[in-house]
Order: sequence, then C-alpha cells, then structure tokens
Amino acid sequence: MRPLLLLLLLAMPALAQPTPRAPTPAQLELDRAFEALRTAPDEPSAHIVEQRIRQLIAARATPAIALLLSRGQRNLASDLAEEALEDFDAAITLAPEATEPWLGRALAHHATGDAPAAARDLQQVLRLEPRHWQALQQLAQWQEEAGDDAGALRSIEAALAIHPRLRGGEARLRDLRRKALGDDA
Repeated sequence: MRPLLLLLLLAMPALAQPTPRAPTPAQLELDRAFEALRTAPDEPSAHIVEQRIRQLIAARATPAIALLLSRGQRNLASDLAEEALEDFDAAITLAPEATEPWLGRALAHHATGDAPAAARDLQQVLRLEPRHWQALQQLAQWQEEAGDDAGALRSIEAALAIHPRLRGGEARLRDLRRKALGDDA
C-alpha cells in the first residue's frame, strides 16, 4: 500500500497542473501583431500595428469593463484617484485576467502616493502580458523618479525590445544610458 500512496503523492503535482490550452484565434492574431510590431520597418508602420494591438486588447473587454475603464481614466484625468481606484477595482473583479484594469489601478495607486501597490499592479500587468510595453515604460518612469536609473534603463530596453519604433524611445534610451552608465555611454 505504501508504494501506491507514494506513487499517488508523486503524481499529484502533475495532476494538479492545468493542461495547456490551444491558443484562440484572437490570441494568435495578437501574437502576430506583436511580431509585426517588433519587425515594423518604420515608425508609421509601427504606429498602425500599435493601434491594432490596442484594438485587439480593447475588444476583449465587455461593455461593463469598458465603461469602468473609461470612468477610471476620466477620474484619473480629473485628479480623482480614489474614485479611479474604485472603478479599476471593480473592473479587476469582473476581469482579473485583463491587463488594462491592472494598469489603470497602478496609475491610480501611484497618484495616491502608494508606490508599493502601484508596483505590484504593474507586476501583475507584466505577469498577464509580458509584452506590455506601456507597463514597461511606466515602470521605467517610476524607477527613474525613484533614482533607480539602472532599473529604468533595463525597463526601457525591455520596452524597446518589444516595440523598437516606440515614439521617443531611442532618445529616452540615450538619456537613461547617460544617467545610468555615465556621460561616456
């Protein structure tokens, strides 16, 4: 009986792991769009692909989530960060796998001065979508504000690896290299 119990215990982690799902057509299209963004020949082409990626991500949102995101962004723009937090919290409750509510909530947390919560939410964005160049840009900005120029440089390099034609990206990279590595960089 003991060998059987041992065998079952050893098999438990394998049994507990979810089986990988085949990518959906929407996920395949998003993957193709990210590849097109990485290989875009010029900035106008990259901008078109960037807009398509934003559309594909927005298309995943239900009308309720789209409304909450819109309200949250409007509240942030009106310097009503606490109200924005409520909107983004509600959107996360409805769609915890969506990146945009997490990004919005990160921005709202930052606006309230809660840097650790903002960083945790940005980490969640990147956990859900490692190619989220906007989250990496935001992270770079916050790292630079905190005096972590080397971290900001790594974040902007990661964003540019995903979106090499990012508007203002090369200039930002040069500035961060100069700050992080010295004037000779």
